Amino acid sequence: MAPIALEPEDHTRDAAFAKALHGKSAEGRAGFMAMMGKDKDAQKAAVDEYFKHWDNKDSKSETLEIREARKAEYATLTRHYYNLATDLYEYGWGASFHFCRFAYGESFHRAIARHEHYLAHMMGLRDGMRVLDVGCGVGGPAREIVKFANVNVVGLNNNDYQIERATRYAAKEGLSNKLSFTKGDFMQMSFPPDSFDAVYAIEATVHAPSLEGVYSQIYRVLKPGGVFGVYEWLMTDKYDNENPEHREIRLAIEQGDGISNMVKISEGLQAIKDAGFTLEINEDLADRPDARPWYYPLAGDFRNCGSIGDVFTIARMTKFGRGALHYGVGLLEKVGVAPKGTQKTAESLARAADALVAGGEQKLFTPMYLMVARKPL
Repeated sequence: MAPIALEPEDHTRDAAFAKALHGKSAEGRAGFMAMMGKDKDAQKAAVDEYFKHWDNKDSKSETLEIREARKAEYATLTRHYYNLATDLYEYGWGASFHFCRFAYGESFHRAIARHEHYLAHMMGLRDGMRVLDVGCGVGGPAREIVKFANVNVVGLNNNDYQIERATRYAAKEGLSNKLSFTKGDFMQMSFPPDSFDAVYAIEATVHAPSLEGVYSQIYRVLKPGGVFGVYEWLMTDKYDNENPEHREIRLAIEQGDGISNMVKISEGLQAIKDAGFTLEINEDLADRPDARPWYYPLAGDFRNCGSIGDVFTIARMTKFGRGALHYGVGLLEKVGVAPKGTQKTAESLARAADALVAGGEQKLFTPMYLMVARKPL
């Protein structure tokens, strides 16, 4: 693998920007109300910085140079994506920013938790282990895994706002003694070698410019004999980059989800082996014959709701629900209540949702390629 140029880290700069943009909104209610509390100038800077990689760069005109430019600024791209999208995620989805499988009659939030439990189970997490969560978001999965497996988790994140929210949620649930969060770039972790008994990543390492690069960092911080478990976002090997529709689906997913470079399953498997791991388990869980497809919430299909409470979650995901948010936020932008760029971000997420459904229906994409691998003794 050719060396990946790493972005210089500047935690002081990032913290100052997060404070300017988000103010005290990390301390308040999540979701829609938090969106209204942003600094308008800082929001514009984040919007401009993120969308410079996507505006006027459609799938027909995309070049290798455009993709390399995104990879070169992978950390900034991801950080600003979550500066813009975190509140929308919490409003529409909850505190666990990932997909899951659905059993018959299973509610949305129970299915999300079961998906987290399954990864912990397949990894063999046990009481007292020191575990790293790579790309921890606002800490939803980490809190669940701490409660499920009684492990001690360190969450790694390059977004200060998410770290603030995650720390606040952990304290609210009385988990601060088992769960902590630290700022960092997963391509250049500051932890000493052999620091963790286990490492997991749930739909997070897709933000890396190189899977081999991030997997190699995980390998370095794992103790010998330690286990790594990941749910990876990958294009399947049915994906054909010469097919215009396939490229459009892939690019819409990347733009709407802050991804600089998504690759195919075959490349993901090679990356984990090249990082030095012994691969023990690999399976595309999206191919399981489940009662309901993983993408049903994005498709807004009420027939698949597993509980009354799910109706409200799915309603926000329907085209009507997304349209209401689009026009509502647009109106609030016009009257100066919502910062400009909120509507543009919501539009990007909506396009990605449609592309994720299309990718799932056509078996071009999976958000749950399971790999469990071990660092040799």
